Amino acid sequence: MENSIKILGISGSLRKGSAHHAILTYVASLIPEVNFSISDNIEAIPNFNPDLDQPDSIQHPAVKAFRAEVEAASAVIICTPEYAYGIPGALKNALDWTVSSGSFVDKPVGVITASGLGENSHASLLLVLKALTANVSPEATLLIPYFKSKMNAENMIDEETKVKLKRVLEAVLEKVNQ
Repeated sequence: MENSIKILGISGSLRKGSAHHAILTYVASLIPEVNFSISDNIEAIPNFNPDLDQPDSIQHPAVKAFRAEVEAASAVIICTPEYAYGIPGALKNALDWTVSSGSFVDKPVGVITASGLGENSHASLLLVLKALTANVSPEATLLIPYFKSKMNAENMIDEETKVKLKRVLEAVLEKVNQ
């Protein structure tokens, strides 16, 4: 694997020290030879407004930075909780800002939903990524229900989940190398 591969991790949780950030950090540790960074930008992105998303408009710096992060990445891995049966608002908002830019078009994307149950958020996020025409294969998705029982503080302790996370990563890398 070349170090020219760049993977961007995006956590759907804004909480500092979140388990979702820890999961992305664990996934990054599986491939030290790849440039893996985790976005810390989505909290600063303003609410989506199509009036502000015009080619002749000055874009908000956080929007420009997020789009640039996604566009520069060879692949993206999103790890998110479920809030009120849906995608966390900040994550959905960030994704909305990429519709007109085409930042996710054909981009290999992995989706990890770690929550109490998480199936609603997982399904909704997959629909959003379909609308963005991201390249998401079923092998690159993972729903981790009751994830708190699979982690100890900030460390993944469940061996089966570790294997599944590695499979998601391998599926994403396979798409990058196609």
